[in-house]
Amino acid sequence: MAEKPILYSFRRCPYAMRARMALAVSGTPVRLREILLKAKPAEMLAASPKGTVPVLVDGEKVVDESLGVMSWALARNDPEDWLSRKDDALIAENDGPFKHHLDRYKYSTRYEDADAETHRSGGFEFLQHLEARLAESDYLHGAKRGFSDIAIFPFVRQFRIADKVWFDAAPIPKVQAWLKVLMGSDLFASVMEKYPLWKETGEEIGFPAQSCQ
Repeated sequence: MAEKPILYSFRRCPYAMRARMALAVSGTPVRLREILLKAKPAEMLAASPKGTVPVLVDGEKVVDESLGVMSWALARNDPEDWLSRKDDALIAENDGPFKHHLDRYKYSTRYEDADAETHRSGGFEFLQHLEARLAESDYLHGAKRGFSDIAIFPFVRQFRIADKVWFDAAPIPKVQAWLKVLMGSDLFASVMEKYPLWKETGEEIGFPAQSCQ
């Protein structure tokens, strides 16, 4: 029997979060190797020299983009039919312009001449876009969560973390409700469990949890 694929992941990375959620909902078993981005293991860098997470190693195949890991998992099993609720343009807007503003809003001191308030305003334009999408339904593609929701919400969560008081008072009630539901889901809780660092312990974790049973 072939060994389960290896997943290099970092708990707090939004890219890694969305990949873990797709793996969890699909029930696709992997061997999780939890890392720190400031201490990347040589084995991960050998598989993917760019040094970002997630990295999935399935035999000779390496998937080192989070959307690719999501698609890889859901192609194997998609019990909630996430793949039918996927908006590539909306996800690209999240991963491009919104992520640009998010980084410079939340971490403005890391960027020369970055004005946090300016980038908050830039990011808010995307949140208003989401607000319009959510005007008629609880999720971005209707009554059920799908690929787009899971791909985007970890980044909106980070945007909120930058200033929770401001975010919670902003005129985006649909986005606030949507984010609260996704953050409070059992699925999200299950992928945010803390694990020992693989580099320190050599311990691989069976993930998702049911794959250990």
